[in-house]
Amino acid sequence: MSIFGGLRSGVSGLFVQSQSMAMISDNIANVNTVGYKINRPQFSTLVTTSGSETLFSAGGVQSKVARDIDQQGLLQASTVATDIAISGDGFFAVTDQVTQNTTTGDFDPTGDIFYTRAGEFRPDKDGNLVNAAGFTLLGFARNSADTAFNTTNVLTALDGVNVASRSATPQATSQVSTSANLQASTATAGTFDIAVQVFDRQGAQRTMTLTFTKVDPGTAANTWDVSATLSSGQFINTDVSNDDGTTASGVDDGTGADTADDSILGSDEIAAFIAGGSYAATADTAIGAGGTANLGRVTFNADGTLASVTDDHGGTANSGVALTGNNTMQVLVDYDGQNTTAADAVAIDINLGQINGADGLTQFEGTSVINNLTQNGKQFGSLASVSVNEEGVVTALFDNGEQRQLFQVPVVTFNAPNALRPQTGNVFSQTDDSGQPVVKVAGTGGAGAISGSSLEQSTVDLADEFTKLIVTQRAFSANTRIITTADEMLDELVRIKR
Repeated sequence: MSIFGGLRSGVSGLFVQSQSMAMISDNIANVNTVGYKINRPQFSTLVTTSGSETLFSAGGVQSKVARDIDQQGLLQASTVATDIAISGDGFFAVTDQVTQNTTTGDFDPTGDIFYTRAGEFRPDKDGNLVNAAGFTLLGFARNSADTAFNTTNVLTALDGVNVASRSATPQATSQVSTSANLQASTATAGTFDIAVQVFDRQGAQRTMTLTFTKVDPGTAANTWDVSATLSSGQFINTDVSNDDGTTASGVDDGTGADTADDSILGSDEIAAFIAGGSYAATADTAIGAGGTANLGRVTFNADGTLASVTDDHGGTANSGVALTGNNTMQVLVDYDGQNTTAADAVAIDINLGQINGADGLTQFEGTSVINNLTQNGKQFGSLASVSVNEEGVVTALFDNGEQRQLFQVPVVTFNAPNALRPQTGNVFSQTDDSGQPVVKVAGTGGAGAISGSSLEQSTVDLADEFTKLIVTQRAFSANTRIITTADEMLDELVRIKR
């Protein structure tokens, strides 16, 4: 009977409006949930086929959930460096469990992998970046050579992004470049000092002072002798026979060892020595007394530009310096002063500028002054902060000024992201309808860019939701009228018999 059909139609209307009410309530409850995507009810007719063209068979209404997972939320700036958001398509890959690999030290995903837009990540007790729901962020780790990231499309090959126990290892000083002017009118034996901060292999800071002493112009015009002094340690003699490689016995044999036929060390032997070699007993002597070394001479052209750099300190071939270029002196430094092993030996190249140029040492009639002084080398550094750029590269900044790239956060895309299945914790799981996940570098292949120090806000519009709430309430009330009216009609039908 059509009255019963109408009654059932009203009941179906009550059911779908109840579902709509539940979705709206969930949306309003998550108005401040980072990365939340709204749920919308989609209504469609429920048709019952009639056996006659003159009769109508009521069916009612049915609904299903429409999830706007691909809808972009507003990005809001955050003061936390590890808060990240995606501007465009894609999701962060996260997991509910990681286990530290005892071989590599990385945290491998050992739980289920999910996808989320909620990028409110903080380091946990192990240093893994975890969001508010406890899911660990996954990313590409650096390769063993620390030259690039291990990019992969295999989700299980990703690693937990970890920022703990990171430190910058000390770096010994191996390059010094100086730009300074030596006053042309300086009297004979007048000096000018340049103090250079250098670091040993342990990152300890030392001072190497370069002293330039004006040579008597009657002996050598426009010439300065160069010596160096260490605040701690000593310089290693690289030419014990003091022949400066001018005789057959002083020719570098290229074997990587200091032999009787090879009293002056070549570049290959210096490298071998620093790597852990040792001198012959006769070669274990320092240059000069303690931490003082006579390096050589610099000569200037008449126009004040640098003319030459030699190891002829005092006009005599020096025994402790190698010239690695026409403008660079190389000294070997033994920082512990024991001079018996190469455990802390470091070669330092002192670059004095281009020959016939004015970018390094000059001799002009002006005050002796340091124009520029640079050197490499760093102390031990502890992690000070972390930042994430638009390509998802997680960079650590250490308190010694060094920066290091740790991980790269990928973006995972799907052909049908709205078909993903929502899970507790504002994450989604893959379904047959969503298609396969594709792991991409942020900003490439249609993947969105990553915005550091940002959070994606919920896509809930409160004004819109409250409007829907009123409409849903009225629709529910209208359907109750259908039921009460159908009840009255059935009551009238029963009274016919009376």
